[in-house]
Amino acid sequence: MSQQLKSKSKFLSLVLRHKPDEIDLQLDPEGWADVDELIRLAGVKGVSLTRELVREIVATNDKKRFALDGSGNRIRANQGHSVSVDLRLIAVEPPPTLFHGTATRFVSSIREIGLVSGSRQHVHLSAKSATATEVGSRHGKPVVLVVQAIEMHQAGHAFYISDNGVWLTDSVPCHYIEFPPEV
Repeated sequence: MSQQLKSKSKFLSLVLRHKPDEIDLQLDPEGWADVDELIRLAGVKGVSLTRELVREIVATNDKKRFALDGSGNRIRANQGHSVSVDLRLIAVEPPPTLFHGTATRFVSSIREIGLVSGSRQHVHLSAKSATATEVGSRHGKPVVLVVQAIEMHQAGHAFYISDNGVWLTDSVPCHYIEFPPEV
């Protein structure tokens, strides 16, 4: 992804996941925003977007963070919101284990309180350890935690999978987490 696309993608993450009010953008209850309104309001704030550029960002974002509706007139983030939206996710049975990537500096806190969503709506989990390692490396020296997802599910915890394949749950209590011995 070019530097321009990366910069515009980060801008879309900001306004579609965290701060739509930064440009006075209105998200509907499911997180959708009108593409033309997004382009107009971004322009007012000095960020140049076009429909073609928005489509390219959606199509080429390596994390598949965004989706356009069938008409191409509305856009939303697939997950990771810190603003309240209802993505209409349906609870599904998870695989036996899922993975969470973090940095080693957070492990002692996670040992105490488990995985919590913090400012986001959900805890993010991966189906692959390699993906979790990639996520953890964004925050420092990576560590991958193994989550006993099927045990959690059987105990009544709900799991969802976003349109871009990220597993989501409200929180992960400590006793469902396997920590590597070296941390």
